[in-house]
Amino acid sequence: MTKKRRQERIAISRFTLPLTVLYGVVVALLAGPFQHGLWVQTVTLFVATEMMVILCNRHSLIRVYSRMVPIVYLFLSAMLCFRSTTVANTVVGLCFIAFYMFFFEAYQDRKAAGFVFYAFVMIGIASVFFVQILYLVPVLWVIMITYILAFSLRTFVASILGLLFPYWFVIGYDAYTNQLPDLLSHFLKLTDIGNVCHYQYTEHQAVGFVFIGLIGLTGIIHFLRNSYQDKIKTRMLYGCFVTMQVATMIFIILQPQHYPFLIHILIISTAALLGHFLALTHTWLTNVAFHVLIALVLLLTAYNLWIPSLIF
Repeated sequence: MTKKRRQERIAISRFTLPLTVLYGVVVALLAGPFQHGLWVQTVTLFVATEMMVILCNRHSLIRVYSRMVPIVYLFLSAMLCFRSTTVANTVVGLCFIAFYMFFFEAYQDRKAAGFVFYAFVMIGIASVFFVQILYLVPVLWVIMITYILAFSLRTFVASILGLLFPYWFVIGYDAYTNQLPDLLSHFLKLTDIGNVCHYQYTEHQAVGFVFIGLIGLTGIIHFLRNSYQDKIKTRMLYGCFVTMQVATMIFIILQPQHYPFLIHILIISTAALLGHFLALTHTWLTNVAFHVLIALVLLLTAYNLWIPSLIF
């Protein structure tokens, strides 16, 4: 009988997720929720992790028992820490996970207008806080056509109604408070295209983006090489994550001023791709890479917690 490497033992252990949650609590406390009032960010972090657990279980994202997808999500989210994260940032990330939960339920069902509607309601809610997320809607429609296989006139109309639904309440509130011009200025932000050459990344943003981009690329390469071992549905769902990984990275590169929001969206797809890689590889090289990744995440977490940010 082949002896399991530490990577495999950790990936399939039932104790790994509880210990990771404990680690997340420690990092959250070190970030200073008492001193900096970061309670909402802390609570949404663990709510989002539980939602990732549900998403992974409901759609069998990994073909063996493993909690690596939510574990990676929690590690990466804790690595970015909370001091530079606003409530609006975390709400956008939470909405995008909820989007996937509803969206995946519509798989191969062109009559699933209800699930598509609820999925795009989540995008609509996120756009109230970050209107530029609407730039990703055409990408989501392409995904619905090519991977979810649920595109029809009915689901297309449902997606538009879902996007508009939150604004029915926003318009009512703004009309009641005489703030309708603020709603117009909200959508005018879509025309404000920043110049990538004029934006200055902080060290923390640059390091975080490069690290998450590289491990996301690792997950993509692994998936493309080994996807034949997964069920067709799993391959299609991971196609969604690969597409969103690439689209979000391009979005960050072209519009870096939106990094604080987009990095939360990027972490979701990165967690799915890297979780798949860590749970389903068992070679000595990937075992070494697993330990290196843990060390790097711990170092970057400490770096983001205690080292001041500088502007490039």
